[in-house]
Amino acid sequence: MVDKVTDKGLRSRRSCLATPGSNPRFLEKAKGLDADQVFLDLEDSVAPLAKPDARKNIVAALNEGGWGNKLRVVRVNDWTTEWTYADVIEVVGGAGANLDCIMLPKVQTAEQVVALDLLLSQLEKVHGYEPGRIGIEAQIENALGLTNVNAIATASPRVETIIFGPADFMASINMKSLVVGEQPPGYDVGDAYHYILMQILMAARAHDKQAIDGPYLQIKDVDGFRRVAGRSAALGFDGKWVLHPDQIAAANEVYSPRQEDYDHAENILDAYDHYTSAAGGARGAVMLGDEMIDEASRKMALVISAKGRAAGLTRTDVWQPPADLGRV
Repeated sequence: MVDKVTDKGLRSRRSCLATPGSNPRFLEKAKGLDADQVFLDLEDSVAPLAKPDARKNIVAALNEGGWGNKLRVVRVNDWTTEWTYADVIEVVGGAGANLDCIMLPKVQTAEQVVALDLLLSQLEKVHGYEPGRIGIEAQIENALGLTNVNAIATASPRVETIIFGPADFMASINMKSLVVGEQPPGYDVGDAYHYILMQILMAARAHDKQAIDGPYLQIKDVDGFRRVAGRSAALGFDGKWVLHPDQIAAANEVYSPRQEDYDHAENILDAYDHYTSAAGGARGAVMLGDEMIDEASRKMALVISAKGRAAGLTRTDVWQPPADLGRV
């Protein structure tokens, strides 16, 4: 009865580490850090004059290996710049076999995703890569992108994640703040980003994509990072960007289920599977301890179970069917 989740979109992305492609030392260090994903950046963290060398650094770092089980992503420049096509051609042509996704920033329309999809398809054919293997991560960073987020999510089967880019978004809507990730001055009730986050989350969930929160720039304030990350994690986001090694452990913890919640979810799945079977009495709603569980409970448990398994959790409490089938 437990659903089997096998698509690559559900790979763990609790912590997504930003690493500038212009810094070989940072690229090497990133290999040994405990982030679920590392994205090697060619965009905002790399000066225009440094971009050609950064491409070469990234290709070399990907081909050298040593990334373990990390997802390997490269953020290229957006389509409004003169660098995008060269970013994609050089990185995918040079290291496509060792690359999981291309991150496209400042996505405003579905057509921009389609353009990247077509270019990737051509490169896969030219270089003999598996067709469609390289995914796309779409970063929403302005009002137009958010307006089109549902079309962006469905623009290509390659799309794996929808990402909130807060800094550029704040500028695009004239938000009165210079502190990325915190509430703007004067907004003292609720969360100024709630609508944006929910729009991204709804588009992601409606189309089986992952939703990733953007960075928290106060890198020495780990408590602040936990607080802000906790908001999007509570909504159901899958992970968050990290800009510093000190943020990685916090992200991995915040976006993982608690051990007791993971154990309880697995027990719900086991118990529901048993009691809906002929051996368990073919019942649809039963008691598990003091809690009634039914099909809706199973669906909720599947979410926690999948997140826990992706995070590498193992069970510490295993439910067993009672001897008396008349009672749970």
